[in-house]
Amino acid sequence: MTKVQATQKRGMKLIFTSAFKDLVALTFFVIVVFILSYFFNVFVFLVDFFQKHPGSLVWIDEIISGFLALSIGLAVFSWRRWKETQKECATRLKLQEERIRIAETKEETEKIICKQLHCDIEEYKKIEKEVLSRLAKK
Repeated sequence: MTKVQATQKRGMKLIFTSAFKDLVALTFFVIVVFILSYFFNVFVFLVDFFQKHPGSLVWIDEIISGFLALSIGLAVFSWRRWKETQKECATRLKLQEERIRIAETKEETEKIICKQLHCDIEEYKKIEKEVLSRLAKK
């Protein structure tokens, strides 16, 4: 369950991740570029070039197809790396929690051992006093 889903279930304020904000910004940027290129004919120089040199037009469909395939491939690559990073983060969090639990267990064990040693030392002191008092009586 993602943070946004968990937040929605609890009825709290919606929290957007930086990845979501980047996606919204990218979408906005693409729309702005599309609108500007439509109204201002930004790529008219390409049309003029291809009209003057019709032989260069032979490879344009392959170039466009290649760029389209590249953009789709990069999107899939990014999505897979993002999922991989999520799994890595989850694994690291589990390991960190395990290390904290082990450290706490170790600390408790040390306290128990110290307490037991302290009790043993006190017991040995009592036994030593008893032995010394018996020896003193003889």
